[in-house]
Amino acid sequence: MTPQRVTLITLGVADLTRSKTFYAALGWVPTSDEGEVVFYQINGMVLGFFGLEPLAKDQGRPDAKLGTGAMTLAQNFETEAEVDAAYAQAIAAGAEALKAPEKVFWGGYSGYYADPDGHVWEVAHNPFWPLNTDGSLTLPAPDAD
Repeated sequence: MTPQRVTLITLGVADLTRSKTFYAALGWVPTSDEGEVVFYQINGMVLGFFGLEPLAKDQGRPDAKLGTGAMTLAQNFETEAEVDAAYAQAIAAGAEALKAPEKVFWGGYSGYYADPDGHVWEVAHNPFWPLNTDGSLTLPAPDAD
């Protein structure tokens, strides 16, 4: 077993129908819709959206107040123009603009938006991290000195 891996990320949402509508506007197609939870297959892993109350109950803490925004999900793109297009599509779909894409200190280009539940997404072009043909990312091997 490979210990350094993630196979599923599940985000709590206040309104599952609203979330499905938002992500559909971004071109996302669910792989499985179980009623209280919906799953999207993405490049070797799965992203799920689960109602806040059912998610807290599933975690064994039904009275928990689940929050959002303390982490960032990211999509990397081949070009700055693709970043701009993805950002514009998200804003048109109802995302909250957090930071318009711009050149950044580390040598790339990125921006941020929040989905209807406040989950923060970064859209970025990193010239130092080339994408695989399927859009997935494999970090370059460190330079051997």
